[in-house]
Amino acid sequence: MRHVTIRAGKIESMSGMIDSKSHVNLDYPDHKVTTCVIAERFNVGAKVKIVDEGLVFARVNPADHKHYGQVDYTQRLSEMIEAVKQLRVEKGKAITSSSKSKELGD
Repeated sequence: MRHVTIRAGKIESMSGMIDSKSHVNLDYPDHKVTTCVIAERFNVGAKVKIVDEGLVFARVNPADHKHYGQVDYTQRLSEMIEAVKQLRVEKGKAITSSSKSKELGD
């Protein structure tokens, strides 16, 4: 499972795999995944399953929820925010580098 953004019936963006310590952890019920949207693939641009009633969901098997212990959500959130900032910096550098190459005629 992954966190995704869905737009116009397709996966628009996608993060990494979910972390079982927070998403299927019986010791951290506030963030427990119980359902997920079905998509044809784990790729940006993949279509999600839609019927007349709306999105098609799958239930997470209750047996997949386990005790992983307490989670320091504040620490995990801080780490995630820093990782996203770093990715944005790296992406910005790649875009700037690509733009300079085009200006130089490479």
